[in-house]
Amino acid sequence: MQLEDKIGQMLMVGFDGFDVPDYILEWLQTGRVGGIILFARNVDTPEQVARLTQRLHAAAKYPLLIGIDQEGGTVARLRQGFSESPGAMALSAAQDGVGLAEKADEILGLELRALGINWDFAPALDITYNAANPAVGTRSFGADAARVAEMGAAAVRGFQRGGVAATAKHFPGLGSTATDTHLALPVLDTSVEQLMGQDMRPFRAAIDAGLASVMTTHTIYAALDSKLPATLSPIIIQKLLRGELGFEGAVSSDCMEMKAIADNFSPAETATLGALAGLDMIVFSHTRATQEAAHDGLVASVKSGRVPMERIEEANRRLATLKQKYPAQQPDLSLIRQPAHVELMLNAARAGVTLLREEVPLPIDEGAVLVEFASHLESGILESGGVTGLGTHLRRRFPQLRSASLVVNAYTDRVVAEAEALVKTSKTLVLATRNAHLNADQLDAARRLVSAAQAVVLVCLRNPYDAMVFPSAGTVICTCGDSAPSLQAAAEVLSGQFRPTGKLPVSMKAHVGA
Repeated sequence: MQLEDKIGQMLMVGFDGFDVPDYILEWLQTGRVGGIILFARNVDTPEQVARLTQRLHAAAKYPLLIGIDQEGGTVARLRQGFSESPGAMALSAAQDGVGLAEKADEILGLELRALGINWDFAPALDITYNAANPAVGTRSFGADAARVAEMGAAAVRGFQRGGVAATAKHFPGLGSTATDTHLALPVLDTSVEQLMGQDMRPFRAAIDAGLASVMTTHTIYAALDSKLPATLSPIIIQKLLRGELGFEGAVSSDCMEMKAIADNFSPAETATLGALAGLDMIVFSHTRATQEAAHDGLVASVKSGRVPMERIEEANRRLATLKQKYPAQQPDLSLIRQPAHVELMLNAARAGVTLLREEVPLPIDEGAVLVEFASHLESGILESGGVTGLGTHLRRRFPQLRSASLVVNAYTDRVVAEAEALVKTSKTLVLATRNAHLNADQLDAARRLVSAAQAVVLVCLRNPYDAMVFPSAGTVICTCGDSAPSLQAAAEVLSGQFRPTGKLPVSMKAHVGA
């Protein structure tokens, strides 16, 4: 294998669209890239995804790794037409969370493998320390290191039993930050004692469970390396992850085009520092020119002697092992969204619902009104006159239900006033929020609605911390996620079909940033 090919095997790239661009096909044919990352922008139907992955695999000069972020819950690239999981925090809230996580994630793994995808960038093993963290939220298994460890190990077992490589992220732990690495470079003063005593516990448990890969985070941990983010730090990757934890699998970066990295390093320097730090796979998810510059820059750094050839050989050996253990298979669409898969995910979502208090009796009365702060994923449905997923499920049980859906970042005074007028016509407001504690505009609008209501049933569809900013809500339901099964479970609770048994894996005494 030529040097250019060996460098190519260490690069994972993304592209726009439902089909493969010609330049990506050319790069695969010549060995210029060794991995492809898919996003929602690449996903339409199961049939389309299968065709896409087959074109990618067929074009590749060497066995190909196709990766995706399919955590379940808030972060899932495969939704409509695929089995959806309630996600990490919802699973952790369930009484049998460990068993359910293993089963749910095995289903996700089976369906990914059946589509020709062999690397899943999940689970997130970040411990929740800061409710104001914009990047973790319900992606976390909770605030207790032991709980995150046992849930994370179960997730790893599930994904890998399903036939895809699991990835523990975001090493060495992203739970303390209030900064989104997509937007800026966080600097944490977390002590070595906390990192080793708390944050490392879930990663150790995942490694003990046979973990295939680890993804690093673009965050500076000043107590370990005050100059370089974890993604580019030999101290964190080689001394902590490889040395202290003894991890021998593949190490991947998060996307190097996030502003935490891109605003501070050129693509060539990023790839060079990443390789020197110990990364095996270096990810550039979006831009062709950036991807080209990273490849050419790393080739130049090896030729100049700055990056030792042994480092490249080492990375290639680890990636070859990963490909051998998780080979791509021919698509089998009969495995996608099987009734048994859908039923298990729904039961898991039901088990993860928590009832924090019930001063407004459930089920809700026939005359209740629903006001929902809609997901950005449903903006198109609303613009075309449709009804949200939660509204659809509730209307099956309450055909005369009156509702209003507020589109993301369009909380104008007129829109909120119209919702207020609706609220005043009913004794009970069902208020469905999505991280109002992190969104000042949503919080202000929701407080206006609560003030206009006689009685409030609050449904926290994302982070449960919304419960803390609406203390006057009589009844509070937390789903810990708004994937399809969680929305159905919420509607079933509101209509009295079952009583929640979940217990939140985070403290409601945490700072909510509001």
